[in-house]
Amino acid sequence: MISMLKTINGTVSKILITSKRDEKGYFWYRGRTDDLIKSSGYRIGPAEVEDCLVRHMAVAEAAVVASPDPDRGNIVKAFVRLADGSIESDALTAELQEFVKTNLAVYKYPREIEYVQSFELTSSGKISRKKLREYEVERKKHKVGGDY
Repeated sequence: MISMLKTINGTVSKILITSKRDEKGYFWYRGRTDDLIKSSGYRIGPAEVEDCLVRHMAVAEAAVVASPDPDRGNIVKAFVRLADGSIESDALTAELQEFVKTNLAVYKYPREIEYVQSFELTSSGKISRKKLREYEVERKKHKVGGDY
């Protein structure tokens, strides 16, 4: 784990980055700890789930965030922009979930999938997971009526 300090408008924040060292000694970036999803005691990196989803022919882009859940703490929630010609359906949702279960550990599959037309991007052109996390927390507050 690598620790970095980031200053925004005079506020210093600590960012932890997870990486994996291979047999040759190279480090491979795995993600930021603030992006990690903790679900039923498991730690799930969103990049791994996103990479799996975009390998499916129906998916153009995907972003994965934690969605508050009263039983598991959080669940994996995927936001998916479909490839041209693909049509949103319950059958496709089940197919994407099964695709992730088949290619990754079963506990990493997205229990919820929401289809989107586009993503809000950061100033560097990346999908803003922060905005998706904020949206999801607000959605759950209003849907469940809880303190998420």
